[in-house]
Amino acid sequence: MQPTQALLKSFRKLPLTTKDINKGFYKGTRTGSMGRHTKFGGYVIEWGKVRTYVVPENLDKFKLTPFVTKKITPTRGRYEGYAMGPKSPELYLDRWKAENGLD
Repeated sequence: MQPTQALLKSFRKLPLTTKDINKGFYKGTRTGSMGRHTKFGGYVIEWGKVRTYVVPENLDKFKLTPFVTKKITPTRGRYEGYAMGPKSPELYLDRWKAENGLD
């Protein structure tokens, strides 16, 4: 039994996923390649494919501003009492207990 033509047409307009197609389907991320693979397992960057962004001249005098104001100072985390700083497992557990309550 096959689906009706109306259902089949609406299904074709949906993006393909790995569940729709058998093995071997790779969707990718649409980023493109920056080079090529060698036969020895290495990777050679082709500089003609690498994206370069040209910064316009007189950017400091440009009228448009970024969404974040320049007046904000970056905030730094305080990790006093934790030897590993932000990577400390004790810090993670303490924050989890403070935000989610006790188990």
